[in-house]
Amino acid sequence: MTGGALDGVVVISLEQAVAAPYCSSRLADAGARVIKIERAEGDFARRYDADVNGQSAYFVWLNRGKESVCLDIKAADDLALLLALIDGADVFVQNLLPGAAARAGLGGDVLRARNPRLITCDISGYGESGPYADMKAYDLLVQAESGLASITGTPDGPARVGVSVSDIGTGMYAYAAILEALFERERSGRGRAIAVSLFDAMADWMNVPYLQYAYAGKAPQRIGLHHATIAPYGGYACRDGSIVIAVQNEREWATFCAEILGDPSLAIDGRFATNVRRVEHRAELDAVIGAALARIDHADLTSRLRAAAIAHGNVNDVAGLARHPQLRTVAVETAAGPVALIAPPARTSDSERALGRVPEIGEHTDAVRREFLVRNANA
Repeated sequence: MTGGALDGVVVISLEQAVAAPYCSSRLADAGARVIKIERAEGDFARRYDADVNGQSAYFVWLNRGKESVCLDIKAADDLALLLALIDGADVFVQNLLPGAAARAGLGGDVLRARNPRLITCDISGYGESGPYADMKAYDLLVQAESGLASITGTPDGPARVGVSVSDIGTGMYAYAAILEALFERERSGRGRAIAVSLFDAMADWMNVPYLQYAYAGKAPQRIGLHHATIAPYGGYACRDGSIVIAVQNEREWATFCAEILGDPSLAIDGRFATNVRRVEHRAELDAVIGAALARIDHADLTSRLRAAAIAHGNVNDVAGLARHPQLRTVAVETAAGPVALIAPPARTSDSERALGRVPEIGEHTDAVRREFLVRNANA
């Protein structure tokens, strides 16, 4: 895909699974030429499922707009081709097993010595050093290791967040760091080494629970569809369904008491007068709210909440998301026909961004080899 802000930027990505492909897919969305290096059998994420016209939902989502080149980096000729591609690239991304890239001669220091303008981005599970550096890491493992699972779920037990947040968060951080490095290179003329780990990404997201523990000696408890430190902020039953309500300040709490609960005195009740007190008396608070909402139909409740400017939402399932009136989708071409993906969240003032085609395994191998041979012949 061309015409984006990164038009002319060449990215070589030796990638698999989710984190690195997420990062490189966003670079491709922005107009970069992304050459995805795969084994002969392809990125194993191609086989996570076969739910999208026989293709993997993960792969279709994360690999639009890329070229697929199959190489065996243990074969001398293929490694030489890969090195030549990296020598002419702006960005190199890799998320191989710990130490594998360096052992193959693809360590960032080596590559930047050959190409000083190159930006290298190493994505790992736990970083390049420390006692966990050589450990394999996948999304669920990192959700557990980082403490995220301990604050997710219900009092009955911890839970995994239902999407791969460790991978996705890491891919976001890598993408942002690469954009910073490209901007800095415009000033300095030199590339930069970037290292992002799944553990560091999730640890950063855990800063509020960490600070609460480190400075107040407490950690959030698992409370299901409620907020650990704000109340009322969570899911409640009404007469014919359920709803999520979020009260953010004392002004909203007073409005909620008067216009939704029908009891203005609750706003100055000593148990509920401040957010801290409401959290301390959460069980009593939820009992009061639950009794009041149980008498109100969902349609009436949502109408009253909207009129009172109290934040609220429906507890949708995936089918509800698919029908949601705010949902935007965009068509992406695949070998099995067009697929409607959920559109990227950032919109620009010029136009809706078109997304590139999802490649088949090794679809561009021969073309890239020919391009390299022509380039060498003309050098």
